[in-house]
Amino acid sequence: MALVDLVMPKLGESIMEATILKWHKKPGDAVQEDETVLDIATDKVDSEIPSSVQGVIEQILFQENEVVPIGAVIARIRVGEAASISQYNILTPIDKVLQEELPIEKEIPFQPTSNNEMAYEKEIPFQPTSNNEMAKPNTSFSSIRFYSPLVINIAQQEGIGMDELEKIEGTGQDGRVSKKDILAYVLNKTNNVNSVNNTNYQTVAITNPETNTSYNNDNNYQVVSSNDPIANVEIIEMDRMRKLIANHMVNSTHTSAHVTSFAECDVTNMVLWREKNKKDFENKIGEKITYTPLFIEAIVKSIKKYPLLSSSIEGDKIIIKKNLNIGMATSLPNGNLIVPVIKNADQLNLVGLTKQVNGLANAARTGKLRPDDTTDGTFTLTNIGTFGSIMGTPIINQPQVAIMAVGVIKKRPMVIETQLGDSIAIRHMMYISLSYDHRIIDGALGSIFLNAVSKELEEFDINRSF
Repeated sequence: MALVDLVMPKLGESIMEATILKWHKKPGDAVQEDETVLDIATDKVDSEIPSSVQGVIEQILFQENEVVPIGAVIARIRVGEAASISQYNILTPIDKVLQEELPIEKEIPFQPTSNNEMAYEKEIPFQPTSNNEMAKPNTSFSSIRFYSPLVINIAQQEGIGMDELEKIEGTGQDGRVSKKDILAYVLNKTNNVNSVNNTNYQTVAITNPETNTSYNNDNNYQVVSSNDPIANVEIIEMDRMRKLIANHMVNSTHTSAHVTSFAECDVTNMVLWREKNKKDFENKIGEKITYTPLFIEAIVKSIKKYPLLSSSIEGDKIIIKKNLNIGMATSLPNGNLIVPVIKNADQLNLVGLTKQVNGLANAARTGKLRPDDTTDGTFTLTNIGTFGSIMGTPIINQPQVAIMAVGVIKKRPMVIETQLGDSIAIRHMMYISLSYDHRIIDGALGSIFLNAVSKELEEFDINRSF
């Protein structure tokens, strides 16, 4: 009889933690090898975690909606012999956990209500969330003060900003603010407000006819009229994925020096080839061919000529990735975005690329992507033309150094150079843009690569086979 640890698996090079969405098993339940034990979520994809062994769940170490570091033990499974359910236990609620780790916190119990809050103490810098405060990078507070997630959650719920939080005296280790400190501060603040509100005032209302706003005669407060446009708003909570996308995008702009270059390309041959072959392609291959695999094919050929576009930065070192893994931004039914990755795209022909593109896009839209499907990308393509945009300035998908956007394809009259002279013809035209990290890719290389992709698309062989 032995206990086997079930750990949070590695889910990608840039993923450091995951959120537990749902436990399918509880202590005392039997589990088969490879049977799903729980569902987790990262900033890239939701996934199922299977059991590595056959046995009985001995202990669950993290609850649903808790954020767990990669590599942490999340459950223990007893193998070798069965046991009664009375032998098994689940971890105590958050206050008991905090009581064991920080006994001083027991004096004033607090139960967080947000589904996304972490139920364990970990030192992280406070980030203000008020609309009136500017978000600051974590590093700006590292030399000042650290706050546990529990303290931050209380501050956010009570509308306490960073400046106000820094003024609270802490009784914890090294003068840190504990749960007891912030709850006492909130209680004292509430009592003071109630005391002010209970004071009897002799007021005379004065109305400003221009603004339709009333003031009392001692200027203690302002009464906003019911037709105030600020009152006519709708507040929508971000879902988990939207929060993660927002953080990922802001982090990218803070990390990379973004520059975007644009090019216009004539994709007439490509459009005519697809129109001519799409029915035969579907009948013979069993897949519909879109423009995306054709774009990826051109990108891969160009990266082989300019490999620095498939790289990342670690400190002062440039890491060139020899495996060309192309991410493709995919819109989800709920409006969010995810980037599944075509692994070793340079080793696939057009048929292989088409199958990968269609398979990953379908898995993304039906919620069946695996964690590995969104990891290790080296370059990203986003097709903004799908939604009618002619061009865009995409944000780099970290830790990559470049991302390409392709706009909508439109017919336009263009001047064509021929041996007999210039003429005007109707052509299928498209804008492409490349956002790249100016720390290692200068404007010259960015433009050269962009034009290399454009040339591949313009010189598409209209007589090629698939």
